[in-house]
Amino acid sequence: MSTRVTRFAAVPALLLALLLGALPLTPSSPVAAQSVGRLIAKAGRNATIAPKAEKSLRFAIIGDTGTGATPQYEVGERLNESRQVFPFEFVLMLGDNIYGGERPQDFIKKFEKPYKTLLDLKIPFYASLGNHDDPNQRFYKPFNMDGQRFYTFEKGGVRFFALDSNYMDQTQVDWLEKELSVAKNTWKIAFFHHPLYSSGQRHGSEIDLRSTLEPLFLKYGISVVFSGHEHFYERLLPQKGITYFTNGGGAKLREGNIRVGSSMTAKGFDTDRSYMLAEIADKTMYFQALSRTGTLIDSGSVDAVPTPPPPPSDAAVK
Repeated sequence: MSTRVTRFAAVPALLLALLLGALPLTPSSPVAAQSVGRLIAKAGRNATIAPKAEKSLRFAIIGDTGTGATPQYEVGERLNESRQVFPFEFVLMLGDNIYGGERPQDFIKKFEKPYKTLLDLKIPFYASLGNHDDPNQRFYKPFNMDGQRFYTFEKGGVRFFALDSNYMDQTQVDWLEKELSVAKNTWKIAFFHHPLYSSGQRHGSEIDLRSTLEPLFLKYGISVVFSGHEHFYERLLPQKGITYFTNGGGAKLREGNIRVGSSMTAKGFDTDRSYMLAEIADKTMYFQALSRTGTLIDSGSVDAVPTPPPPPSDAAVK
């Protein structure tokens, strides 16, 4: 009986060390990260694209994650790998963070264990509420909601707005308009659970919610919106100048659910779980979407929406 010997002679020493775990993946610059990224991609492990700029804001986006099942853990592993090439600073969560029971052991199984490596590195997660989430999740400290159903925060000059799309009452609408009106940031990004635009056959676009939020987004210059709810990845063609992403395949999958031939879809992926990475450098956001197996399924860039001019004063009108 013959024995097959695996030969590594053709594999660069750096790649071999990485694959065998003898060398930590800690690229200190985009150039180093690109070298590591190319080697990993060539090995078929993870196709994450390295950052485009030295000083940029980098973050990950996941949605519909909290099952505690194997696919969620596998996506968590891919996130860990991606961060070695693309060192993101925080993670946005698009709702349905914890499915089913919400006992302490459920939070461990459905959040703390799948993302343990990131949590141990003190990578903060910022959650929004989905239709399967108990509103009391806002008091769970690792979700960084500070006890609020909706909230805003700033990172690297970018202003983020986390909304509760389950219950868009007048209190929330008034709060959003007030916060948007005083935000002078070039980049304003909203994230919440239900998509305003979607080619999903199961749910589709949330038209009532769109009628409430879209006028504010247009008035105050929201550039990008991230949503979940649909268990797949979809990048919509810009709608009235705003780029919308549906990214609800972090653990569950609704296979084959993107409507074929949809006039709204720029890119769709509904054959496996997925997650996103984003980088903002000056007036450009570079994005990439990857699958549960580390395959690159979409990438590109979005420019910031110009800030709308202030309304004319009464004196100017006269």
